[in-house]
Amino acid sequence: MGFAVWMDEQDKVVWAQGTHEYRPMGSAVIALHGQFRPRDFRQSLKRPPSLSKQFVGFFGSLEEVNHYVSDDKKERRYRRTPAHLL
Repeated sequence: MGFAVWMDEQDKVVWAQGTHEYRPMGSAVIALHGQFRPRDFRQSLKRPPSLSKQFVGFFGSLEEVNHYVSDDKKERRYRRTPAHLL
């Protein structure tokens, strides 16, 4: 599994795009301090293009993503979305 994550602090949501064994899982969106679950991911859901500069990174599991999202003390560093995810 692998997950790409974007944070939209203005709208207080987090977007994730996932793959499972090299097959796309789709995307999911949750509240800023929520928890992602596998059933949240939908092939038809697309991340807004406006988040292209709010990419936070790649994660190996939903547990890692959820831990990162719930950590209020972590300094967030945003960067551009990698080209292969556009």
